[in-house]
Amino acid sequence: METQKVLDVAYKIINSCTDKELGDMISNLKLQKMLYYVQGFHLAFFDKPLFEDEIVAWQYGPVVPDMYRKFAQFGSSPLFVPENTKIVYFDDDSEDIFQEVIEGYGQFSATRLMKMTHNEPPWRTTEINHVVSKNKMKRYFLTQIDES
Repeated sequence: METQKVLDVAYKIINSCTDKELGDMISNLKLQKMLYYVQGFHLAFFDKPLFEDEIVAWQYGPVVPDMYRKFAQFGSSPLFVPENTKIVYFDDDSEDIFQEVIEGYGQFSATRLMKMTHNEPPWRTTEINHVVSKNKMKRYFLTQIDES
């Protein structure tokens, strides 16, 4: 599978984590953590990134800076996918991993996800404002696969 545009992945996450009827919404903070988790597990399972953009260790956890800035106008309010946005479908294997990550991590609040990332080696061992290496993420997430 080719790598995806990070904005397409972000919209897919927002769409997957939003259920207006149940009141389930996603903030920019939560989106950033979900991008980190889908990227990390994709690296572990397929040895290649889902998207090329770098993830940076910021004070509140891992962030894709361009995506953070794109959605910063919403502050802590819920994010929405613009009307007429086509949600991408990955190949079957990548789609399966994506859905597992959404089910496993999407249930947690942004704050809980932030605390989780702060306890994980990829963020913990990266200096603030530096790139979290894809190799570091892959090594860590491989340990999470083995445990599950």
